[in-house]
Amino acid sequence: MSLESNKTLGGIGALLTAIGFVVPVLGLVGIILVMIALKGVAEYYNDSSIFQNAIYGLIFFIIGAIAGAFILIGAIFGGMWWDPMTGDITNLWAFIGGIILAVVVAFIFYLLHAIFFKKTFDTLSTRTGEKMFGTGAVLLLVGAILTIILIGLILMLVAWILIAVGFFSIKIPTTQPPTAPTPPPPPPQ
Repeated sequence: MSLESNKTLGGIGALLTAIGFVVPVLGLVGIILVMIALKGVAEYYNDSSIFQNAIYGLIFFIIGAIAGAFILIGAIFGGMWWDPMTGDITNLWAFIGGIILAVVVAFIFYLLHAIFFKKTFDTLSTRTGEKMFGTGAVLLLVGAILTIILIGLILMLVAWILIAVGFFSIKIPTTQPPTAPTPPPPPPQ
């Protein structure tokens, strides 16, 4: 694919990722489009670190989501027992501890995810000269840190919008058509 199509794909994907905060299915489609665009841009600039860091970030995000969900399910079904006859909850502290552990594990992997995506977008900012990627990368990392107090989700939403602007603002180098060689001068008479 050309740089033009990758920039459009990345911009649309980043916007869908931002919308994914409200409609998760669109976020999933968005991140897939962003990953495809990052692969193409990495090939265009011949810099594999752009895509590799994004892959690592995505893997950490998936591991964090699965591990957090697994621990949370374990806390719900294993740590808490509710007796419907008496209404008593036994093992409440194990349940609360499981929830806290799930949040901490998910947060750590989410932070790793943001660190690797920051590396990706910082490199992209350097390669393309588009500073919006750098700003979006910083907001993505700060947002990930602040998700623990929920304000970070707003920052991450803004970050993905800035990343979309960055993709749409990539300047396509204009290649000049090769000039025809000048014909040799006529031989002297």
